[in-house]
Amino acid sequence: MTTDSPYVLSHLDVLESEAVHVFREVAGEFERPVILFSGGKDSVVMLHLALKAFAPAPLPFALLHIDTGHNFPEVLAYRDRTAARHGLRLHVASVQEFIDDGRLRERPDGTRNPLQTVPLLDAIGTHRFDAVFGGGRRDEEKARAKERVFSLRDEFGGWDPRRQRPELWQLYNGRHSPGEHVRVFPLSNWTELDVWQYIARERIELPEIYFAHRREVFRRDGMWLTAGAWGGPEDGEPVEKRRVRYRTVGDMSCTGAVESDATTTDAVIAEIAASRLTERGATRADDRLSDAAMEDRKREGYF
Repeated sequence: MTTDSPYVLSHLDVLESEAVHVFREVAGEFERPVILFSGGKDSVVMLHLALKAFAPAPLPFALLHIDTGHNFPEVLAYRDRTAARHGLRLHVASVQEFIDDGRLRERPDGTRNPLQTVPLLDAIGTHRFDAVFGGGRRDEEKARAKERVFSLRDEFGGWDPRRQRPELWQLYNGRHSPGEHVRVFPLSNWTELDVWQYIARERIELPEIYFAHRREVFRRDGMWLTAGAWGGPEDGEPVEKRRVRYRTVGDMSCTGAVESDATTTDAVIAEIAASRLTERGATRADDRLSDAAMEDRKREGYF
């Protein structure tokens, strides 16, 4: 069979089919699934795939966002706009509320990304979610490379790599005991380049900060960070106006921008294809705390 045969799927078709299968498996196997939706590109693609999986029927899942209080305003606006456009229920768990009532304490460095675990687990318990879709990909970080598509979490939300189950022939085991839940990663086998190529093919709208724009930033630990209420910049960190874009978005205190002239999806794809660094390795300060920073957080219940 030649490669131009209509029966040969492109690699994006294969990835899309795999993700759609995962969404339908979860819908048939779990009672109360929810999609983690931040407005970041991976969660945007994940939502697009979920809508495709059940069209023309409405999406049978709600959305959940853990708001650090230091998220980018452009991304929050996109989040709300998208939920309203599709008529979806959006649950928001606020890190700030947990700080205000004493259940969490502000970190000295102002970073709130690690503080998301407690509100996340509280929301899962309160709403009795038994399956939680996340946009994690194996190419992002070595701890995420250990994840299965169906990742069992214990009654405390913790992750134990030794309890990972085999997933031969795309057969997924969602069995869990009372109090446990399963994290589900439909984009596990995607790369950053796959995500952007799919965005281009499907003409998916993204928050504008993913494309080059002029922004006031300051330099810290080799990254361009956005000034904000979280505490930056400090003395000796002058604010400059630079042409930048974001490869990933999270808490403003730990998400760096990259200098870029890529104002279109095609230009971003060309830029990523030439890059030697993953998006988290290049732009996430919270992953630089230690070699096992992500794995330590995942063991405690992080995404």
